[in-house]
Amino acid sequence: MPRPEAPRPRTARTGPRARSRPSARTRRILAAVVASGAALTVLGSANAAADAASANTASTASTVSTAVDRSEDSGGDGAYGRSGGSDRSDAAKVTCHSRDGRLAGRLSHDIAGALHGRQGTEAVALYDRHTGTSCDLRGHAKFDSASVVKVTVLGSLLRKAEDSHRKLTAHEKKAATAMITKSDNEATTDLWHRVGVDHVKHFLKLAGMRETTPGRGGTWGLTRITAADQAKLLKLLTAHNTVLHDKSRSYALTLLNKVERDQRWGTPAGAPDEAVTHVKNGWLERSSHGWRVHSVGAFTGHRADGGGAADYGIVVLTHGNKTMGHGVDSIERAARAVHRDLADAR
Repeated sequence: MPRPEAPRPRTARTGPRARSRPSARTRRILAAVVASGAALTVLGSANAAADAASANTASTASTVSTAVDRSEDSGGDGAYGRSGGSDRSDAAKVTCHSRDGRLAGRLSHDIAGALHGRQGTEAVALYDRHTGTSCDLRGHAKFDSASVVKVTVLGSLLRKAEDSHRKLTAHEKKAATAMITKSDNEATTDLWHRVGVDHVKHFLKLAGMRETTPGRGGTWGLTRITAADQAKLLKLLTAHNTVLHDKSRSYALTLLNKVERDQRWGTPAGAPDEAVTHVKNGWLERSSHGWRVHSVGAFTGHRADGGGAADYGIVVLTHGNKTMGHGVDSIERAARAVHRDLADAR
């Protein structure tokens, strides 16, 4: 910073109004002011440099979107996008955000490619804590839940028990085990009524699952869900939080890891061998939108070669499938792409 000009010499005057040069004390004060201004300039430059560095760091994260071409017979409707055709201007997009820009691009491209031309409507949500990655395809579109809502029922049961400062009863444990590992509908109906819709809503509010609407009466399978909300639930179960105690989360994850072998299709397809899989699937056929086929999965654990730990979740919801098998195939196509790309990124 340039120093201020020194006071200009003035014509000397005689008598009582004569003025002299500033005193030594005054000159010291002026010097202090100048030094102070210089210090502020340096500090401001340092803050600007820090802000620039922060902006540069943020700019390394990338968001990439890829359109998904739908089949001629898509089975869609106005709620999910115009049915039929593959007009890219109307196509839904797989949008991925990641600290690793190349990974965001690969996932967006590969998920879209996996679902290219599929008959039906799919929604995808995924997160990967290791790479700071998330992806979304129709994440806020609503679907009938079918049996994936059973994870929500379990969470609601555990939270209600915590609120009452008690453990699950032997009956509740037996029903919860059957509901998750065997997808037993009678056990689910029993727990749905024991928990009560009000407590289910309470759990949903605590979990931030604002887009989920419980089915009326005893119709738990017609709960309306979104892929984004299901991803929130997986995140809740796999990290410390204030909604469920760690013991409750561990109990839920243990059950999800013990799902019977014939129900372990869907999102686990293509998962690395060392990953610990926690999965729940759902399937339901109705007169409108054909088969609903869904899969939610969380994957944890460490690589045998010492690579980055797995800590991610995949949600794929589908409807408009002519057969259950077609829905399963769509889910597994997307899941394999995700597992492969995340494994390569580690």
